[in-house]
Amino acid sequence: MPAEIDIYTHVPTHPVHLDHNTQIPDFSLAGKVILVSGAGRGLGLALAEALLEAGAKVYALDYLKEPAPEFIEVQQHAKVWCTELQYRCVDVRDTDLLNIVIEDIANRERRLDGLIAAAAIQQETSALEHSAADTNALLEVNVTGVFMTAQAVARQMIRFGNGGSIALVASMSGTVVNRGLICPVYNASKAAVIQLARNLAAEWGQYNIRVNTLSPGYILTSMLEMLFIEYPDRREQFATENMLGRLSHPSEYRGAAVFLLSNASSFMTGSDLRIDGGHAAW
Repeated sequence: MPAEIDIYTHVPTHPVHLDHNTQIPDFSLAGKVILVSGAGRGLGLALAEALLEAGAKVYALDYLKEPAPEFIEVQQHAKVWCTELQYRCVDVRDTDLLNIVIEDIANRERRLDGLIAAAAIQQETSALEHSAADTNALLEVNVTGVFMTAQAVARQMIRFGNGGSIALVASMSGTVVNRGLICPVYNASKAAVIQLARNLAAEWGQYNIRVNTLSPGYILTSMLEMLFIEYPDRREQFATENMLGRLSHPSEYRGAAVFLLSNASSFMTGSDLRIDGGHAAW
């Protein structure tokens, strides 16, 4: 198994007692069943929490035998919001098990309404030194794993005939080259995810399945902080490369997750929602 570099860390939020009469109905996910891969920790868990708060029942998929400690906190928040967060241990590279787990969830719930595919790994290695084995291992998770997860979910959506929304987590790195961060294969994998989403949107639109991508910029996490210890100059460099002059936080992608999975984006498909502080536009 390739070593995973978790570049996203969840920032827990406190449960809020919401007055549902003040919510915009199109953003509600009440009654929806949504899967989030890579949600045992990090950005995936932060996005899963947002979906829960919007009313969805969420199944987190991750290769970790046990999710991160903050996962339990989010499960407790889900109870406050009168919904549920469940965990399934599955590696997205194990296609047979992946299909079994997703079909079992669909059979149990008698529906499947959405997916956020956030499982990914990263490797910082120069193009001249990147081995074929490391390249294949990264693409197996970031491209094939994402594709097979989306495929398995779409099959269940089509079976139940209710359509749905799929969001694949890409990156601004799928659009631009990161100066000072040498990740040629990772960047190529995220570009592939963006193009994959367009093709899936074209094929599955007839089933009322929407497919989009979410492309984050640099996210300030404990893992990024560790990188800054090794390369202290990157802290200022990364922040100054976007129009807002700072790094983002995981919580700043919560609204995007709810938007993409809800009726608020009902006429949006085949699109990339890039949230990078203007990095790629500068």
